[in-house]
Amino acid sequence: MSNKLTLGIVGVAAVLILALAGILVFVVAGGDDGDDSTTSSQGNDNGSDSGDDGDDDDGDDIEAGSGELRLRGDDPLVLDPAVAQDASSANYIVEIFSGLVRLDANLDVQPDVAERYDLSDDGTVYTFHLNPQASFQDGRPVVAEDVKYSFERALSPDTGSIVSENFLGDIVGARDVSRGRATELSGLRVVDDATVEITIDAPKPYFIYKLTYPTAFIVDERQITANPRRWTQKPNGTGPYELEEWRLGERIVLQAYERHHLGPPKLKTVRFELSGGSSLVAYQDGDIDVTGIGLDDLARIQDPGDPLHDEYVETTQQLIDYIGFNVNVPPFDDANVRRAFALAVDRQKIAEVILEDAIPVANGIIPPGVPGHTDEDKTFPFDPERARQLIADSQYAEDMPEITLAESGAGATVGPTTEAIVQMWRDELGVDVRIQQAESGTFFSDIDQGRYQMFHLGWIMDYPDPENVLDLLFHGESRQNNTRYNNPDVNTKLEQARTEQDSEARLRLYQDVERTLLEDAAWMPLFFDRSYILVKPYVQGFTLPPTVVERFRDVEVNR
Repeated sequence: MSNKLTLGIVGVAAVLILALAGILVFVVAGGDDGDDSTTSSQGNDNGSDSGDDGDDDDGDDIEAGSGELRLRGDDPLVLDPAVAQDASSANYIVEIFSGLVRLDANLDVQPDVAERYDLSDDGTVYTFHLNPQASFQDGRPVVAEDVKYSFERALSPDTGSIVSENFLGDIVGARDVSRGRATELSGLRVVDDATVEITIDAPKPYFIYKLTYPTAFIVDERQITANPRRWTQKPNGTGPYELEEWRLGERIVLQAYERHHLGPPKLKTVRFELSGGSSLVAYQDGDIDVTGIGLDDLARIQDPGDPLHDEYVETTQQLIDYIGFNVNVPPFDDANVRRAFALAVDRQKIAEVILEDAIPVANGIIPPGVPGHTDEDKTFPFDPERARQLIADSQYAEDMPEITLAESGAGATVGPTTEAIVQMWRDELGVDVRIQQAESGTFFSDIDQGRYQMFHLGWIMDYPDPENVLDLLFHGESRQNNTRYNNPDVNTKLEQARTEQDSEARLRLYQDVERTLLEDAAWMPLFFDRSYILVKPYVQGFTLPPTVVERFRDVEVNR
């Protein structure tokens, strides 16, 4: 989420394989709405207009599915699609809300609130035709003005979205709205109640993908106006599931929206248990239906002779775990120091000894499965001798400042992967690095503000295009450029790639950018992702897609 909804934080790389019940613990970026994140959300008072505007007769013979899927989950940081950046939040948002289009489990763009769209010959004007059955969960039909309001609200400075400009900024006039120069989005025109026309500033092959991100989801103006601070406690979305209950730290319950425009979900209820304890034990006791598998149990369950082996599923997410360097802050304003830190970590040894080869070492920034990824290893190898020489050649050879590595956590024990990395820096460079943990909302906010020297994050792709990681996170003018990296040559190539219509030429530009970023050590890539889960045999249709997409509607539970 993030970018879809950007989309988790990995304080310990070993957590990469603990995708608890398919609710990913990786973020796309950081952020928090600051209002209701600590408020228990329950009850039925959502502050929306509950007028019966829907066509009741059409839904009399529609029945929702049956069955309840029980999972482990996390409390979301936010449930406002306009501001969400972490995958824990996005996993709920994509079920409760929806946009004009969506990604399916294969990451192909599919119709959603818009039943179809037309694209002009010059590739700049998208005309979306709304599904006449699309409605909010209180029954009110979705009209074009709802789309206009949602986009303009997401871009408004008053909303405080870090991601809106990156996902909606290609629309003509979007930056005028996001920077307070206008209140109306000139590039979005309401043709009639069922038709929306969106004009972008240039033909961009990836633009339609961006409309699948939560920032472009449709929200209810009536509800938000009536209850601006607490509307997310019981949001009136347009997605296949309604938020039935949210008890902070206890459970979240989603209930099928029977009148959903794409048809009633097969699965009636999704229950997320938010409490702690062993997920595997809960699974074995029959308390939940899906679980992630930790390292301690992985080898046993992979054995065909183990009783749980037939319920074992291995999947891959489009994710990269990395350490980011703030290039504006000493000592990482010196590229030699950044390179030295990358050269001093034996990632392969960590993968073999600590992670037991459960996840692959990253060979670049673009994850496998994303166009532009190659098998070539473009990262720095383990070379402590060269690392020490680079430190000696740097401007901090005689006066290395105190260094802190920031990661998400609230007093939690530092994991073995982080400990190993810090120990390698101590052994090979003679540099003591302090570890700083912060509660996730604070951590993400501080990253956005550039308050850390270096930080440990994971980026899960919002859609399968290299623009989603290279342009969003490394262009000098991007609001999600958390490393503050700014290279004019990289900026030029990223801008060329935005409008390049030849797909091979476009990918070559991104691959050139990736090599430059790695040579400059803006990031220190650590690992890609592989997830291991168990699914009960009475659960059919459950998948763990490569990124965060809506996916419960076709699940069936037949105990």
